[in-house]
Amino acid sequence: MISRWGIIGATALSVSLIVLPVIATWSPRVLWNVSASVPVGLYRLHPVERLAIGDLVAVAPLPALSDFLASRGYLPRGVPLLKHVVALEGALVCRSGDRITVDDRPLGDAHAQDRVGRALPIWQGCHRLGAGEVFLMNPEAPDSLDGRYFGLLPRTSITARLTPLWTVSGGSTGEAVHPDFTPHHNRKEARHAPDR
Repeated sequence: MISRWGIIGATALSVSLIVLPVIATWSPRVLWNVSASVPVGLYRLHPVERLAIGDLVAVAPLPALSDFLASRGYLPRGVPLLKHVVALEGALVCRSGDRITVDDRPLGDAHAQDRVGRALPIWQGCHRLGAGEVFLMNPEAPDSLDGRYFGLLPRTSITARLTPLWTVSGGSTGEAVHPDFTPHHNRKEARHAPDR
């Protein structure tokens, strides 16, 4: 026969197996990146409490952007974009022609077409970021599909902040990589498809 403590233990275990998933939401803690716009490798996901310029983040594209990315074959639905934070509230983000600047500092150029000759989205003008807005871009990857094409995003679209655990190009690391956001001089004749 089962002892009284055995019944109590089994009941407690059963209740905790039902209640714990409701109380504690589980989410992945690591992400494997195969995109060329940031180093291929394994990244640790952190909660988005504070953002800083240079942070690498995972972004859930808004529905219209997700539809566009999927329809072009750039990124399947449900797969996050990995981008760097290059502007936060108060920054002045501009696109003039194909040149992207943040606070008058050139960060890169946009391409007119992808690899197969399809026109890429174009926005023009300047916008001072308000509360809850971010501008994301991978300046070190001239072919990255990022804010050069889709402009500003709401901060709420950021699902995690990432730090590299291991990358193909860099090996093991325990520190976040913050790229040097210097101007990129893309050749006009090099019109490549954006990478994710």
